[in-house]
Amino acid sequence: MKLVRYGPQGHEKPGCLDDTGQLRDLSAVSADFGGDSVSCAALDVLRQIDLNKAPVVEGQPRLGAPLAFVPNFYCIGLNYALHAAETGAATPAEPILFSKASACLSGPQDPILLPGGSQKTDWEVELGVVIGTRAYRISEAEALDYVAGYCAVNDLSEREYQFNHGGQWIKGKSCPGFGKIGPVLVTKDDIPNPQALGLRLWVNDILRQDSTTADMIFTVAQIISHMSHYMELLPGDIIATGTPSGVGIGLSPPQFLHAGDRVRLAIDGLGAQACAVIAP
Repeated sequence: MKLVRYGPQGHEKPGCLDDTGQLRDLSAVSADFGGDSVSCAALDVLRQIDLNKAPVVEGQPRLGAPLAFVPNFYCIGLNYALHAAETGAATPAEPILFSKASACLSGPQDPILLPGGSQKTDWEVELGVVIGTRAYRISEAEALDYVAGYCAVNDLSEREYQFNHGGQWIKGKSCPGFGKIGPVLVTKDDIPNPQALGLRLWVNDILRQDSTTADMIFTVAQIISHMSHYMELLPGDIIATGTPSGVGIGLSPPQFLHAGDRVRLAIDGLGAQACAVIAP
């Protein structure tokens, strides 16, 4: 299934894309998508419905984030070897875990709003994993059974905030709109191997990131199992699993986003984002 939320910001409705890519309304069968409503059990109920018979949505409405909210927005740092190298960091021995504030959630077509005074806002295309079942101290072998689905993520980062103001990376990761997800939440049955997905990002039509999830240092299963030994993962939690090389801070000289720029990204099977960068 390919689940979406559509409509004006703050007034989105749940929907899906049918077998032909037509947008259909699911308001009659789901109040919204987020938390327990995207649990594996809730998705199993949706699978019993012929979604191709749901009401057609006419026109081309805005697509919002496919999740109305996330209990937790987790991220994995330096999870591609070439990205670690371009930042001058050593390859991590264990997954580097940090968080984004859940309030930064944003839709795939919404503008990227530069924070006031920002000089170092950076891009990061990432595979997002949405948890579907409470997970605590689970094995790597069973970890993918706890996944609800996958989505594209732009883990936007203000590098000045991230590195030059002390404390945790969350400072540079959580500005409004810095958690862009979607356009679709694709359930795990449609993504049989999350380690075989191409991911790409363009800035002003220049290809900046071009890699595959096969190059991840820690696989999705390894990440979920590892995290579950330190915390309980909840339905609706999202994990951004790291970005490949080609981020702005890794270029020579470094390059960052400015008002008027356009950012596009795409992940195989998970759709594309296209956003304008605007001043505060």
